[in-house]
Amino acid sequence: MRRLKSRRMIAIMFTALAVLASGLIYTVANPFSASAQTVCSDAWSASKVYVGGDKASHEGVEYRAKWWTTNEKPGTTGEWGVWESLGACGGGTDPTDPPTTEEPTEDPTGNPGQGGDINAAYFTEWGVYGRNYHVKNIVSSGSAEDLTHINYAFGNVKNGQCTMDDSYAAIDKAYTADQSVDGVADNWDQPLRGNFNQLLKLKEAYPDIKILWSFGGWTYSGGFGQAAQNPAAFAESCYNLLHDPRWDGLFDGIDIDWEYPNACGLTCDTSGTNAFPNLMSALRTKFGDDELVTAAITADGTSGGKIDLGGYGAAAQYVDYYQVMTYDYFGAWDADGPTAPHSPLNSFSGQPIAGFDGATAIAKLKSLGVPSSKLLLGFGFYGRGWTGVTQSAPGGSATGAAPGTYEAGIEDYKVLVNECPATGTVGGTAYAYCNGEWWSYDTPATIASKTTWLDSQGLGGAFSWELSGDTSGGALVNAIANGLN
Repeated sequence: MRRLKSRRMIAIMFTALAVLASGLIYTVANPFSASAQTVCSDAWSASKVYVGGDKASHEGVEYRAKWWTTNEKPGTTGEWGVWESLGACGGGTDPTDPPTTEEPTEDPTGNPGQGGDINAAYFTEWGVYGRNYHVKNIVSSGSAEDLTHINYAFGNVKNGQCTMDDSYAAIDKAYTADQSVDGVADNWDQPLRGNFNQLLKLKEAYPDIKILWSFGGWTYSGGFGQAAQNPAAFAESCYNLLHDPRWDGLFDGIDIDWEYPNACGLTCDTSGTNAFPNLMSALRTKFGDDELVTAAITADGTSGGKIDLGGYGAAAQYVDYYQVMTYDYFGAWDADGPTAPHSPLNSFSGQPIAGFDGATAIAKLKSLGVPSSKLLLGFGFYGRGWTGVTQSAPGGSATGAAPGTYEAGIEDYKVLVNECPATGTVGGTAYAYCNGEWWSYDTPATIASKTTWLDSQGLGGAFSWELSGDTSGGALVNAIANGLN
C-alpha cells in the first residue's frame, strides 16, 4: 500500500502510452488517417457480431469496432459510438497482397509481473448489527495495513436518485471509546457519528486508503432502470449525496453495483445495452477525473449471458476499474446438487455450466475491449455448501442447503476454517467435506494461486466480499496483499 501512489503514477503513464499506441482511446476520426489506397474490408452485416478491433466497410468507408456490437450501422453511431471511421476505402482484398495481422490490443496470456496493486474490500452498513463488525475491526484485524480501497455498501437507488439507506448506522449510531477507531467516544451533540465518522477517523490514520460509496447490490438494483432514463440527473444526485457538507471529504468516488443491466437478478431489467454505458458516462462527467468511478459487474462467461448483455465493453472507457464478481457460480439454490465450487478460477471436470468460472469471464471481458488493468478478480470471504452429501469429491448429490449462521447454504470463512477445514481443491479453489456437508471456499493457499494468475494476466488487482467474513486477524485480506506484492 505504501508503494501505491508511485506505482500507480507509473502505471498510469505506461497505460496512457499503451492506450495511445494501440488505439484504445478513440477520438474524432482523422480524415487524413486513411489513404486513398485503403482496401475495403468485408461489407458490414446487420446479423454479424463484431468485437473491439474488427473492421467492416459500409458505403465506401472503412470502420473499426471499438467494442462488442451487432446491428449498429456504421456511420450512424456518432463520434463516441461503437464505430470509428478510418476514412474512405475502395476495391476489395487483393489476393496477391500478403496477409495482414492487426496488432492485438491485449496480450491474451497477460504480461507476467505486471499485475496491479489494488486490494479493495466491501464493508457492509448492516454488519454493525448482528455481525458486530465495525470500522475499528478493519484496524484491529490488521486489514487497514493491507487494503488500498474500501467500498461502503450499500446506498439505495430510489426515484432515479442515489439515496442513503440506513441513516442510523451510517451517521447516527454513537460509539463508545472502546468501539471507536481512535479510542475517543462520540458526544451526544456532535454533528456526525456512525460509520461515516468512524471511516473519517480510519482515513485520518490511513490516508492512502480510498473510500467509495457503493450503490445497488442484489437487493437495491431494481432502481437503476429508472435512474438510467435520466443519467445526468442520477449522477447529479449521487455527487451531491457523496459531497454532503456533513461528510464531504470522506468519499473518494462512487461504486455502482447494478445486478444486472439488461438482464435478470432479483428483478429483471430491460433497459438495453446502452443503459449502463450511458449511466457510467454521466457519472464520469459529473465526478470528473479526480474521483473514482467503479463498478461491480457480473462474471457470467456464458455465450449470450450477462456479460454480453450488459454493455460493459462500451462503458469501460468511463470507469477506473471493474470488480468482476467471480464467485456465487454454484450453490445450494440447486438443492439436490451436484456439489460444485462457488468460486472456481478455472473450468473443471463435471462443471455444471460451462463458462461459470473466473478465467472465462475475464477472457470474455478482454475480448470486448476492456483493458486488463481495469479488471479486478473477486474473492468471497465465505463458503457455499450442501447437506446430505455422501461423497467427498465434487459432483455429488445432496438433500438441501447446509445450515449457516445467518442463512442456509452460506457460511463465513472464519467459521468454516475451523469447523469444516478444506480437504481438496477443484477449479483453483478449495472444498471441504465433513459430517455429510460439502462446502467450497477460498483459503490463503488458493488465494496465493489466484493472485499469481491475476498477476500473469496483468489485472489491476483484487477485491473481496466482504470484510466481516474474514478472521479476526484478517487472514484473507493479508493473503491477497501478499499475493499482490
